[in-house]
Amino acid sequence: MFAAENGLKGDPRLQAISKAIRVVPHFPKPGIMFQDITTLLLDHKAFKDTVDIFVDRYRDMGISVVAGVEARGFMFGPSVALAIGAKFVPLRKPRKLPGEVISEEYVLEYGTDCLEMHVGAVQPGERALVIDDLVATGGTLSAAIRLLERMEAEVVECACVIGVPEVKGQCRLNGKPLYILVEPRQIDNRC
Repeated sequence: MFAAENGLKGDPRLQAISKAIRVVPHFPKPGIMFQDITTLLLDHKAFKDTVDIFVDRYRDMGISVVAGVEARGFMFGPSVALAIGAKFVPLRKPRKLPGEVISEEYVLEYGTDCLEMHVGAVQPGERALVIDDLVATGGTLSAAIRLLERMEAEVVECACVIGVPEVKGQCRLNGKPLYILVEPRQIDNRC
């Protein structure tokens, strides 16, 4: 579900968040309108508003784990985790974590990828939130859910800053709710 459809309709913070995201046409390949959140991170107020909206939503849900998807989930996840009193668990690309890991492969448009998590980072029964910057097809988030559920965590919800309009009708992912702040912008008025 989109935040504007869930109690935040007309909230000026959502418009400011959207405007703070730079659109880079034809990156990393022709036809892609890349949603660059680094400009959101440069805007202290928009960045804080993004974190605050997530914190307000998740503060009283009994979440003990915030799992951030590499790499941009790392930019929002730790702040949210600290504010709600949860631990942060990084879900990384292969061979980035030392020690024993579990892995989960997922299908991309052209090939496959994999997420890994430290064994023991999540305990059975812990309530988890998965966070990333953008959801398009849901493949990465689905892999994150499977990874956490293999460790017997209860995934409460997935949260993304940006969600493509095609997921608007899909309020659930692998049976889990999906919460999105804004839709992607199509043009950029920045220099």
